[in-house]
Amino acid sequence: MTSGPRAAFRRWRANRPFWGGLLLALGGAEILLTEKASLKVVMHIGMQGLAGYLLPTVMVLAGLLILFNPTQRLFYSLIGILTSLGTWLTSNLGGFLIGLLLGAVGSSLAFGWLPDQEPRKGVLRRRRDQAPTAGSAVS
Repeated sequence: MTSGPRAAFRRWRANRPFWGGLLLALGGAEILLTEKASLKVVMHIGMQGLAGYLLPTVMVLAGLLILFNPTQRLFYSLIGILTSLGTWLTSNLGGFLIGLLLGAVGSSLAFGWLPDQEPRKGVLRRRRDQAPTAGSAVS
């Protein structure tokens, strides 16, 4: 077993809902970037578009908190999905749907992650090893 930085990152990533937090943070970042777009279709609602900047910022923070504090992932993923859906109205249709979908999928992945679940490769390998061979007799 190697003990390089890549192996350390894999161990760190295996103990948290990595892809859920990453997608949620990327969705919020994408929505923040569309707020700065110089298009004529950009909407700003409220006090100079405060909600348009606040909700994606909360999405990015929730995604980062999921990555670095996975014990509270259920709360952060609920906050993430609510803010993702809220960006439909406040932030250019949720970053032109891309950020909204990234945030919704990331929140769902984080909500469904189980900390004590065995990795998929290990489950498949164990099932294959325990399967009876074609030539063996079953009594």
